Amino acid sequence: MDKTDLRDTDNSEPVAVVPSTSERQWAMGCHLIALSGYIIPIATIGAPLVLWLVKRNEGIFIDDQGKEAVNFQISILIYMFISGILIPLFGLGLLLIIVVGIFDLIAIIMASIKASDGIKYRYPLCIRFIK
Repeated sequence: MDKTDLRDTDNSEPVAVVPSTSERQWAMGCHLIALSGYIIPIATIGAPLVLWLVKRNEGIFIDDQGKEAVNFQISILIYMFISGILIPLFGLGLLLIIVVGIFDLIAIIMASIKASDGIKYRYPLCIRFIK
């Protein structure tokens, strides 16, 4: 029986399924691997994308959190690009780059903790390109 087909005996609504330990660990990994982007910049999007593409068929929770991690990192890249454009124009761009970097770090840590607890996390200010 597929996990999504589990139904309560009293009604036809799907029963919430708690992700397995393995699913929670891989989902957490989808979030945490984005931190490798602080060492290798292309890995900030590439690493979560590759991990999500490889593991997404192993669980609904991994698929959901992997998409969320990739969408958030694409959003952060856009915010960094806009901040970079604002450096010569207004001088606030450098400050915005620092703020966006700190926000990224804190949000990744929060998402990782939630994923390890089996809770679906939605990043604030995330543009959801991948549905």
